[in-house]
Amino acid sequence: MTTIGRRPASGPRQLTRVGDRLSFVYLERCVVHRDANAITAEDSEGVRHIPSATIGTLLLGPGTRITHQAMAVLGESGAVVVWVGENGVRFYAGGRALSRSAALVEAQAVAWANQRTRLDVARSMYRLRFPDEDPASCTRRQLLGREGDRVKRCYAEQAARTGVPWHGRRFTPGDFSSGDAPNQAVTAAAQCMYGIAQAVVAALGCSPGLGFVHSGHELSFVLDVADFYKTDIGIPIAFEVAAEGPEDIGARTRRALRDRINSAGLLNRCVRDIQGLFAPPGADLPDGDHVTLLSDRGTGLTAGRNYADDRGSASTRDIGTQDSLSRDGVIW
Repeated sequence: MTTIGRRPASGPRQLTRVGDRLSFVYLERCVVHRDANAITAEDSEGVRHIPSATIGTLLLGPGTRITHQAMAVLGESGAVVVWVGENGVRFYAGGRALSRSAALVEAQAVAWANQRTRLDVARSMYRLRFPDEDPASCTRRQLLGREGDRVKRCYAEQAARTGVPWHGRRFTPGDFSSGDAPNQAVTAAAQCMYGIAQAVVAALGCSPGLGFVHSGHELSFVLDVADFYKTDIGIPIAFEVAAEGPEDIGARTRRALRDRINSAGLLNRCVRDIQGLFAPPGADLPDGDHVTLLSDRGTGLTAGRNYADDRGSASTRDIGTQDSLSRDGVIW
């Protein structure tokens, strides 16, 4: 069995394969183990086998125990593992990214570090959500105002379409049951979309904290990405579920959203949208274990070489990549 560190390198183009997988598998109150190249989930009702290569994200809920062998096969399969609260409502921790390249997170950081380019990305995000508008000259305040108007309009349109009474967005953090049926459905849809966005952001190796609309939170960029699909998928699904009745509305919303995510190929779309924010159309992002050394003026030098001899001058003596990379891919 190979180690996680020896897993074949995954490039940005290969990462779109996440769109062909199950969007997520949620497990709770069971023991997760390995059987060949599958994982098993054992509880009082028996043992279920789940092919690890078909999982986009494995959500581990309360009462879950997972073995080292199970984590190893999930790592080899490129599945993202996320530890969450009950019913997937809270994100606690996540495993490693699918990507071995830092190109995307470096491009994200460069765009975020400059106020002008940060606003440019925020405008691009608005254009992704509402392609019928041109926000090229909008200030941040204008973007927020426009977004608020569009979301209010979406609520009204979906209420009219489904016949669900709507009295405005009302949500009390930590008290899901305080809202009426449509508000509970909207909350459940939003929380589920946060989890999906977190899974893709983690898989691509982007920084969840470097947001372009949201700011100051460890998941600011995740909140940005989840909003891409709020008026297109999340709110319409919530109102459709609310129109069917208030019973068990949180679970029904999650299941309906899961089905729509799979049928619409949302994971694949989310990957393309994030990459499109930071890379021009047709641009190639480096992939694989492509390690360079930073030099003056941003130029890159080949890794695995010793650049100093006894006199402190440059040397081209090759010290071998195994001296620079451990067997588990850790730079020393």
